[in-house]
Amino acid sequence: KNKNNVIPDVYAKGKVVNYDNSFQDLFRKVCAETLPVVVELDVIENLNINNQEGLPWDFFFNHGDDSLDDYQTQALGSGIIVKKIGNDFFVLTNNHVIGEAEDIAVKLYDGREYEGTLIGKDKRKDIAIVKFSSDKELPIAKLGDSDNLYVGDWVLAIGSPLGYQSSVTAGIVSALGRQNGPKGNINDFIQTDAAINQGNSGGALVNLKGEVIGINTWISTSTGGSMGLGFSIPINNVKRSIDDLISSGIPKYGWLGVSIGDLSEASADSLGYSQKEGVFVFQVFMDSPADKAGIRPGDFILSINGRPSGNSSSLTYKIGDLSPGEKVVFEINRFGERMKISTFIGQRESDDALQKLNTRVWPGAIVLPLDEQTRKTWKIDSSIKGILIETVFPKSILQVSGISSGDILISINESKIENIKDFYCVIAEERNKSFVFEYIHEGKTCKTDPISLLGE
Repeated sequence: KNKNNVIPDVYAKGKVVNYDNSFQDLFRKVCAETLPVVVELDVIENLNINNQEGLPWDFFFNHGDDSLDDYQTQALGSGIIVKKIGNDFFVLTNNHVIGEAEDIAVKLYDGREYEGTLIGKDKRKDIAIVKFSSDKELPIAKLGDSDNLYVGDWVLAIGSPLGYQSSVTAGIVSALGRQNGPKGNINDFIQTDAAINQGNSGGALVNLKGEVIGINTWISTSTGGSMGLGFSIPINNVKRSIDDLISSGIPKYGWLGVSIGDLSEASADSLGYSQKEGVFVFQVFMDSPADKAGIRPGDFILSINGRPSGNSSSLTYKIGDLSPGEKVVFEINRFGERMKISTFIGQRESDDALQKLNTRVWPGAIVLPLDEQTRKTWKIDSSIKGILIETVFPKSILQVSGISSGDILISINESKIENIKDFYCVIAEERNKSFVFEYIHEGKTCKTDPISLLGE
């Protein structure tokens, strides 16, 4: 503080924040407001040993009786009261806390306990909603704006680490936009050094306004305990999902109908793109929103609704968080030609349903240039020209046409294919055109029958 009792905020472009009370009083005020909205969740799951990876520790306490296939396990976590409808209160937590719950006990800050019911869950975002009923007035969490966070901001983590209910730890935002979280989790994460341990999962990360800006989810540790590397799901990632799960129990994701990824620097250069500029479209599902709008394999997505696309993980999240039916504008780089393409976002189907769409994906293959490393790995003679078909998707058009992984593509419609840019330039042509692929399979040159994307 300076003599005018003002704390400068270096991240707010010259703005300052005035505090009427001391810094100590501010922490007390935030804790008093937020502790009552964070609950402890005690969960009992009935599991089957045959459906688990490896042997659970509980198995060894069954005295080796392998007839006991079913067993119970107890989990401990935290949750946040985020909404009230009538006498029903809704608690936001992590999906991994709830698991396949048979019994859920919701314990409030003041010691009261209620029976909880699972309303819905979203494995991709690792969130779940639990409901309990009470005729008492209970506080509801204030949800903040996680997009307004900055590195260095003070935050508090609230939960029940190791069963110590209503614990508070303090720290700062260490980083934003962290990725590569637990397998299958599509979120970017807030990193904090506020101590987070087992049992904190599903609890609140709050700012100094007493607003929930994150859901504490996982830690990086070599000891099993906190090492100052805690990660929280930004609350903006799940605001719409909360309402979806409460209303229907089912998460709703936007779907564009593309398979995207990040290019290596060498691949980006060979295609004429800047590696850090956008996200590459490897595949397009026919009759998807992307296909109908004119997005093609080989396109480079630069922005979405005027916002930079970021990397492929970031773009996947941004598209998934759009509402089905929402209009969106993409800026595309197609081999040096920039254009804007608008479309209406579809609704993402289940993973099982999407796997069945392999028959409708174009081109349904991953290709590699025949550089020195590829030739060495695949033992391809230097005299052979073309590109390598590294992967062919099961039941895709190319697989049905006879092309296999390891084949060398040498031409399409009698146009020589000498690099991956040639490949994408040809297959990005109008889809009412048919394609004949010439390729080398086990040393023999072969041709496909004409491939029509219109099913003719």
